[in-house]
Amino acid sequence: MAAVSIHQFAQCITCHAWSPDQTMVAICPNNNEVHIYKLMQEKWEKIHILRKHDQIISGIDWSAKSNKIVTVSHDRNSYVWNQESSEWEPTLVILRLNRAALCVQWSPQENKFAVGSGAKTVCICYYEQENNWWVSKLIRKKHNSSVTSVAWHPNNILLATTSTDGKCRVFTTFIRGVDSRGSGTGLPYDSKFGEQIMQLDLSSSWAFAVRWSPSGSTLAYAGHNSMIYFVDEVGPSPSAQSVSFRDLPLRDVLFVSEKMVIGVGFDCNPLLFMADDMGTWSFVRFLDERKITPLNSKYGSQLLESFTVNQNME
Repeated sequence: MAAVSIHQFAQCITCHAWSPDQTMVAICPNNNEVHIYKLMQEKWEKIHILRKHDQIISGIDWSAKSNKIVTVSHDRNSYVWNQESSEWEPTLVILRLNRAALCVQWSPQENKFAVGSGAKTVCICYYEQENNWWVSKLIRKKHNSSVTSVAWHPNNILLATTSTDGKCRVFTTFIRGVDSRGSGTGLPYDSKFGEQIMQLDLSSSWAFAVRWSPSGSTLAYAGHNSMIYFVDEVGPSPSAQSVSFRDLPLRDVLFVSEKMVIGVGFDCNPLLFMADDMGTWSFVRFLDERKITPLNSKYGSQLLESFTVNQNME
């Protein structure tokens, strides 16, 4: 078992997920394997390698309550991994996709998970005890392009998605025999699977990184146009705000509280957004102090030396 620093395996990671107690992390090192590391004496040691997929793994999620890992891959397959004694055993998931699976997330009650795909389709997966596998119901013909991220509402029924068609959508995912009635959505769609209750066309470019606030009252997602969008009153008549910033686009967002969001992206420097008492969102600051790097003196001297040599040769 190899011991490495967190900086060593933080590079070239396509996706990752933390264990419920935050002492282990599952990562994909840009291939078809999942490596599980555990923090031991201030060093991260590789303790497991999960091998089942044939192509690069594009999504990992580790359930907080049941301690299950779900993975999805460009090979159009998904597996749910259960820890039995000291080993992780895979259970097949029937996705029925003809394009790559791109993202995955467990529902809050962990009786379902959602998979976004390059087939313009979202798979809502649930366990079938009789056959000992996970089956899926598909939300079809709603997206015009690849589904880039999925996010569950705290009520376990509503699901938000973003897509490279530039839109954010919210669906109901009620499945008879899996979900219980009276989920508290406040919407008349609990019994109809796949009903689209909202579509947002705020972004003029690809949309990424959708998240709900802890209470589920606010929805946030990011666009590839260096903007972040906040949506209240999710339903037929939503209230939306957009916040633009001068830096590179975001790829993921996280609600720290109802009025605080952290965004991360191509700048490699987390951005902090906050809402005031009136509910107006704005960019506050970078979380890492920005350092203005002066012109590299060594590079400058080498350039001057090269220029001098060329002048002498002439």
